[in-house]
Amino acid sequence: MQLYPLKFNPIMKDRLWGGKKLKELFNKPSKTETTGESWELSAVNGDVSIVSNGELKGISLKQLIQDCSDDLLGSSVIKRFGSNFPILIKFIDAKQDLSIQLHPNDKLAKERHNSFGKTEMWYVMDANPGSKLIVGFNRDVDKKEYKTSLEEDTLLDLLNYEEVKEGDTFFINTGKIHAIGAGVLLAEIQQTSDITYRVFDFNRKDRNGNLRELHTELALDAIDYSKKNDFKVTYSREKNTTNTMVDCSYFKTNSLNLDEDFNQDISTRDSFTIYMCVSGKAIIENDFGKASIQKGETILVSASSSYLKIKTRGTKLLEVTI
Repeated sequence: MQLYPLKFNPIMKDRLWGGKKLKELFNKPSKTETTGESWELSAVNGDVSIVSNGELKGISLKQLIQDCSDDLLGSSVIKRFGSNFPILIKFIDAKQDLSIQLHPNDKLAKERHNSFGKTEMWYVMDANPGSKLIVGFNRDVDKKEYKTSLEEDTLLDLLNYEEVKEGDTFFINTGKIHAIGAGVLLAEIQQTSDITYRVFDFNRKDRNGNLRELHTELALDAIDYSKKNDFKVTYSREKNTTNTMVDCSYFKTNSLNLDEDFNQDISTRDSFTIYMCVSGKAIIENDFGKASIQKGETILVSASSSYLKIKTRGTKLLEVTI
């Protein structure tokens, strides 16, 4: 199978806290004014991505994996994850604050939900002046104090707030309490998992007048209660080279800030490569073909590719591998 650079139909998610930026800025096929997420590359059951370009148009990601797993994923990825696609890629538009939440680690997620845990990273693409993220606690707390803060409605006083701007990057490991604040548009890279423990939702009600479900008890043994300054990612922004951002056991993400054509030998990579365009536009070419990409789009390149050519006069890309 000729695995040229693959694009996929975005899977749009209406959210209580969503807005219109995904449609207005990225031309996503949103049908509501509260679209919170565009799932760009997903193998989550019920939300599996479908190829949108070239001869393989209409084929699902899971079917591609079934038909040509070695060539698409790479043998090292298959050894670790089998036929499970291990990454979920999203763009997120927060018109309102998201709920305060956290994600369980692999052990808890497997025991409770037969799922992977959810380690993730965020790249801020746009932020209204004064927009903030919540990441972790502002001091060490314990389970008792945390439970008291929920009972007394004072949880917000314990949380750490980070004002953000374009280019800011955050690594959110499992157990870390967090939330995306109003006015932030970001790219999210995460383990394939949809397991979230919501612990506070600002007492909001849904369209039917109901409070959204909280996962108070499940969260108690999943939270990291210590204050840790391990979330803000410092990375080089040198042009026309590969800049490492995050290198964890679940994914590796690099930044490519290009103002000229860029060539890579990836013959020994033994992993698929994902490109998320966060600025500008480019053409990505491998052994089997090419595809265009622009801000707000995502491309999957197969592990069987031996080289990559990125043709551009100006683009910023997030490059994700395993």
